[in-house]
Amino acid sequence: MVQYRAPLDLSFAALSDATRRGIIDELGRGEASITSLADTFQMTLTGIKKHVQILERAGLVVTEKVGRVRTCKLGTRGLTAEAEWIAAHRTLFEARFAALDDIIRELDQGGTR
Repeated sequence: MVQYRAPLDLSFAALSDATRRGIIDELGRGEASITSLADTFQMTLTGIKKHVQILERAGLVVTEKVGRVRTCKLGTRGLTAEAEWIAAHRTLFEARFAALDDIIRELDQGGTR
């Protein structure tokens, strides 16, 4: 199994799962207990805890236990570094697709490069 260490690796690994992205969306609306998240996603407490732990390791979610209730909320770290990485790579891909469009247009017109 691959071990994730860098913050970007942890974030992208955490966000690669639809349930975890759903948890982030749910917590964007407000704090929620593990039990309410389990109900929302129709999962066992154990299953939802595993998802929350992965999000917590990535710094995307924080939890606090008061009595018997563990409450989850979004972490304060945000996704700035991840958004910057995506933006940089998006520019690269867009440039490559634009060049490919030019080649296809030339081929359609019977030209050669």
